[in-house]
Amino acid sequence: MITDLTARPAATLNRDMSAAEANEVSRGFPPVVGRAPRVLVLGSLPGRASLEAGQYYAQPQNAFWRIMGALCAAGPELGYAQRLEALEHAGVALWDVLHAAERPGSLDASIVEASAEINDVGGMIARHRTIRLIGFNGQKAAAIFRRNVEATLPREDLTLVTLPSTSPAYASLRREQKLERWREALAPHLRAD
Repeated sequence: MITDLTARPAATLNRDMSAAEANEVSRGFPPVVGRAPRVLVLGSLPGRASLEAGQYYAQPQNAFWRIMGALCAAGPELGYAQRLEALEHAGVALWDVLHAAERPGSLDASIVEASAEINDVGGMIARHRTIRLIGFNGQKAAAIFRRNVEATLPREDLTLVTLPSTSPAYASLRREQKLERWREALAPHLRAD
């Protein structure tokens, strides 16, 4: 199923938001990539808490780091630099499909697709031939990728899997259910040594 990426009408924006905030462009982070990644986890675009902290998945209720703690010892009890090292050691690279976009607030549904600047995911895949799996953190990241990147991929030997969003806004699954789905997809590809 492909998520509709059309921009939300201005009338649906938070009424407390200023016009400047409504048109604010969020810019993503550089990729986290080690020597020989096996898995690339792609989100959509960092949310407000992440941008303020300068860290991927900094919103405390986001389950990403708890899931990564269970899968590759990169849990929230570690400092950010240690978590990134643990991801790299396990063979997990981390990035977002979008380099930048207008997004009032932090919800993926608020991303204004017409303003989107896409990251060079194809270039990363070409440079890192050890990547075998691309896991999308949620439907929005998968839909943006499929619409803007998939046809330009330099390789056909990749497995693409849409994972349940770790965002607290995605409440259809409990954290344990999210973890199990992430484990099923990522565990066979993680470096255990």
